[in-house]
Amino acid sequence: MALLRRFGRAPKAKAPRRTLPPPGVIRRERRNVERTRDEKLRDLGGLMLEMYRRDTFREDLLADRCNELLGLDARLHELDEMLAVSRRRVPAGRCVCGAPLPWGSHFCPNCGRPAGQTIVACPECEHPLPADAHFCANCGAAAADETASETDAATAKPEASKGVSPEPGPVAAPQPVAADASDDGAA
Repeated sequence: MALLRRFGRAPKAKAPRRTLPPPGVIRRERRNVERTRDEKLRDLGGLMLEMYRRDTFREDLLADRCNELLGLDARLHELDEMLAVSRRRVPAGRCVCGAPLPWGSHFCPNCGRPAGQTIVACPECEHPLPADAHFCANCGAAAADETASETDAATAKPEASKGVSPEPGPVAAPQPVAADASDDGAA
């Protein structure tokens, strides 16, 4: 292996991919680099003024200071790009149990709790709707009818499991009992 490295034929290892630091760390470094750049720019201006006063210019010194400034400008550009990427990144949601929720999931992969709003479908066009929607945004059909029929079906299922069948037909309104009965018996 050492012989291969000496001749430059050793397999090159990939550099490990680093994760992006939090935006606060990037902003802090950007402020420090910008502060350093401003100081160096003022120093360069002072240096140019002194060289003009003394009528002696050292191009090598000016070139070194300008290259330092260009390096700081390049670092500022990198930090700005990192901030832009961190702003575009969508943070992963977290469940009540603390587990991260993958994007688009409807249930927690750790505990099974529902994630976010429950999704129902329009009875007419099967377009997905939020649970609190009253009308479909796609076709305009009323979504409340489906939720009402689901609650009726949910109440009918326990009766079916007991062996009691629900009575078909309309249900009669309750009759007033206390006030009318006492008046009829006294007369």
